[in-house]
Amino acid sequence: MNQRPEYQYISQQAELDELSQALASKPYVAIDTEFLRERTYRPQLCLIQIKSEELLACIDALAVPDLSPLLSVLHNPSLTKVLHAASQDMEIFYLLTRKVPKPIFDTQLAAPLLGYNEQIGYGNLVKEHLDVDLDKAHTRADWTRRPLAENQIAYALDDVIYLEQLYLDMTMQLESLGRLKWLDGEFEDATKIEKYDQPAADRWLKVRNIQRYKGPTLACIQALAEWREIKAREINQPRNWLMKDDVMCSIAQQKPANQEDLKHVRGLDKKTRDKFSSELITLIANASKQTPQALPPFVKKKKLSPVNLARVALVNAWVHQ
Repeated sequence: MNQRPEYQYISQQAELDELSQALASKPYVAIDTEFLRERTYRPQLCLIQIKSEELLACIDALAVPDLSPLLSVLHNPSLTKVLHAASQDMEIFYLLTRKVPKPIFDTQLAAPLLGYNEQIGYGNLVKEHLDVDLDKAHTRADWTRRPLAENQIAYALDDVIYLEQLYLDMTMQLESLGRLKWLDGEFEDATKIEKYDQPAADRWLKVRNIQRYKGPTLACIQALAEWREIKAREINQPRNWLMKDDVMCSIAQQKPANQEDLKHVRGLDKKTRDKFSSELITLIANASKQTPQALPPFVKKKKLSPVNLARVALVNAWVHQ
């Protein structure tokens, strides 16, 4: 691995202001974030890594009091934001500003046009495209701890150092093949606000096998899913800490009428039951009398025929070649 270039560790407001001014004139910026969301509803932003030409920086999001100068730069339409598997980073920026940075270049979306697997991970793409093995030791690191270890910072910086290299190399190859414009629609879809602004009332649509339910049971699932989403936001805890999907569906099917009935629902967290039992019983009783929202049309996935599977394999081989 090449020697890592010099970088800035930014923990002061004045340092971020200066970096943001320098970025404003750049044509692109490779960007990645480190965050924790295991214990909270919203991801807790801990670190932002930036790379653009000679600029390389780690921004301590827990130390800098005001990130708005950088966020303003990221919303500059003349600056291309380079990410890999952008959705989680985009969600964080949306939660901070209620806007989505654009335009973007997502190396994961671009990879299949150069013969790589769809949904390829960053480490695998760096290995296959740049022949670099990335250190994976800090994949599950606690990014809230301070001070950060030097090797932890190095791990984080690699996520943008090689991301910039991927971007420059991939755009050049795609341009030479006449495929760069093919990605415009996918990049535009990835920046649609509705992907990140999810109304609580629509959360039931994410429940697995929701098509199985109907009538009062479906109405209860819809009401419980909305209640759980709103409550999780209020107390900033993961929704599954309150109630997992399968437990929610069991409650909707059993329709407990009192606290004693709730005790017999397997898998319901005791803290949730003790704290919110009255709310849940009232909600279930009311929802059972309602007409449920209509289910979305069920689209059965069609399996490709052997002939079409062979055609797909041939096209993939041709793209890779």
